[in-house]
Amino acid sequence: MPEQQNIEFKSSWHDDYLKWICGFANAQGGRIYIGKDDKEDVIGLEDWKKLMEEIPNKVKNNMGITTEVNLLQADDKHYIEIIVQPYSVPISLRGRYYYRSGSVKQELTGASLNEFLLKRAGHTWDDVIETRASFDDIDERTIRIFLRKAEEAGRLPDIDGLSIPELLEKLRLAKNGQLKRAAVTLFGKDPGAFYPNTFVKVGKFEDDDFTIRFQELEEGNIIQILDKVLRTLVLHVKEKGNITNNEYQEINDISERTASRELSELVKLNVLEQAGSFGASSFHQ
Repeated sequence: MPEQQNIEFKSSWHDDYLKWICGFANAQGGRIYIGKDDKEDVIGLEDWKKLMEEIPNKVKNNMGITTEVNLLQADDKHYIEIIVQPYSVPISLRGRYYYRSGSVKQELTGASLNEFLLKRAGHTWDDVIETRASFDDIDERTIRIFLRKAEEAGRLPDIDGLSIPELLEKLRLAKNGQLKRAAVTLFGKDPGAFYPNTFVKVGKFEDDDFTIRFQELEEGNIIQILDKVLRTLVLHVKEKGNITNNEYQEINDISERTASRELSELVKLNVLEQAGSFGASSFHQ
């Protein structure tokens, strides 16, 4: 049983290992063996009686959870097995949150902590109500563009007679008259005023991968940024030489599919949820 994602071997006990227990509880659970080295050889514990009482109490008093603590023996040497179950609610240790990722214990802070707490509460970053925003912050022109594209794709919802607030409620981008973050990033007049990292950088590199030939910063809502990025890409592709209208249309179609796919991947990777930013793109000469 080599040390792996959900197993740790420790030669002796230190209170710092409570962080490992917290990390396991916030992830998929795991086991810690006290009195074994990294090669899984039993070293043994002299103070096993004391630890059998102290460890469960320290876990309960510091984190409010219970763990299974077992006394094991091999070759007349005692060692301890701590079994940690995964918890569906966030577990903290002295006000700090830890998470087991792969074989590493890490402290959650900033955006990663916010995302962790939201998910444990059954939410994602984009599903949270943005209390600072109102329907005056929504760009009607962007909504019209969205509806036109939805109609062209044959995916237009039944919106006859709906106002913008009603439409956003129907699209689950608003709730009880309040906008969600997704509505602001999709249709906002100035999402950057709420989320400073809302932009895409498009750069063109020389063949050496280091020299930047040009760099553009595109800002706005998601729909506006997608259009701006496509225009920038096509503009600099045309700089390569003369192309026909058919070739231009083909490049434009390919660029749109590629950019749409890239933005979809950013969403899947939770770039939007974790950082409130759209990411960056680059291409070569």
